Amino acid sequence: MTPVPAEPKEVLRPHAEQEYQAELAALAAADGRPRPAGWRLSPWAVATYLLGGTAADGTQITPKYIGSRRLVEVAVATLATDRALLLLGVPGTAKTWLSEHLAAAISGDSTLMVQGTAGTAEEAVRYGWNYARLIAEGPSRDAMVPGPVMRAMAAGQIARVEELTRMPSDVQDALITILSEKTLPIPELGSELQAVGGFNVIATANDRDRGVNELSSALRRRFNTVVLPVPESAEQEVEIVTRRVAQLGRSIGLPETPPGAEEIRRVVTVFRELRQGVTEDGRSKVKSPSATLSPAEAISVVTSGLALAAHFGDGVLRPADVAGGITGAVIQDPVSDRVAWQEYLETVVRDRDDWSDFYRACREVAG
Repeated sequence: MTPVPAEPKEVLRPHAEQEYQAELAALAAADGRPRPAGWRLSPWAVATYLLGGTAADGTQITPKYIGSRRLVEVAVATLATDRALLLLGVPGTAKTWLSEHLAAAISGDSTLMVQGTAGTAEEAVRYGWNYARLIAEGPSRDAMVPGPVMRAMAAGQIARVEELTRMPSDVQDALITILSEKTLPIPELGSELQAVGGFNVIATANDRDRGVNELSSALRRRFNTVVLPVPESAEQEVEIVTRRVAQLGRSIGLPETPPGAEEIRRVVTVFRELRQGVTEDGRSKVKSPSATLSPAEAISVVTSGLALAAHFGDGVLRPADVAGGITGAVIQDPVSDRVAWQEYLETVVRDRDDWSDFYRACREVAG
C-alpha cells in the first residue's frame, strides 16, 4: 500500500521574507532606483517596505515599523555605507523586529543571526570545526563549519547579532576586524575570507543591559548607533499594539475575533502612565514599578486576553480577560511593585469615568 503523504504543516512564525514575499516582489518589480551592491531593493524601496505605502502595481505595503520616518531612513542609509548598524533601546522598542525586516528587504534572508547570550562562543561569530573531519584530514575548508557572519560575508548579505551586550567581551571583539577590514582571518589555513558587496551587520542592544558587557570603544566606533524610542503618543502605541495583536492572532490560529479597541487603549494607557510616572493629563504623579512595561508587554497582555475571550468567553475582549495579564506584567517585584500597582488602582483607576469594570477586575486579581 502506498503511504499517503503527510500534509505539510504550517510553521508557527514564518520568516519576514516568507510572510511578506508578495510585498517584496511587488516592490522589486518596479524598483528602478539605484541599488547598492548586493541589495535586492533600493534604499527608497527598503524604507517603503518598512514604513508602508503602495507598490507600482497597486500592492498595499503594510507598515512594519510605526515611528519616525527619518530614523528608518538613517538606519537604511547606514547599511548602504561601510559602517555597521547598532539598534539601541529599552526592551520592547522593536529592535529585533526592525533588524529582521531590514535584513529581509536588503538580502532576502533574515536567518543569518547570532543570538547573544552569556554563553555565546567565538565560533558563533567566526567559524567552528567538524572535529571528525578535522582529526581525519587536518584543517581544511571542508572541515570548517562557518558561522552566520562568515556565511553572510561570503554571500554578500546582512548578518544579524542580537543582544550584542549580552555576549562576553572577547566574543564581541571578534567583530572588530570583520567590521573594520571586512575580512575574516583564518589562521589555521593561513588564509582569509574577504566580504563581498552587500555584506553588513545589524546588531541590537538593550539600554537596560548597560554594565553587563559594555562595548569597547574600538567596537562602538565601528557602528552607527540608532536609538529606537518608545512610541511618542498613545495613539501611535495603540496602533502598534492593535496591528501586532491581529498579526499574532492569525499566526497562532485564534478565532477571528475583532480586537477590543477600548481594552487595548486601557492597557496602553496604564502602561504609559506607570512607565512615565505621571498620568496622561499630567495632573497626578504615580509610582513607577520595576517592570519595563513596553509595547511588547502590552502586546503580550492583549494577545493572552484575546485567547481567554475566544476560548473561554463570548469572543469579546473584556476587562476580566486582561486583568490577570496586566497585573502579572506590572508586578515583577512582589513587594515594591505590588504597592505601586495597588496605589495606582486606588488613586487613579478607581476615580476614572467608565473604568469601574476594569478597576473591579484588577482588584479581584491583585487581592
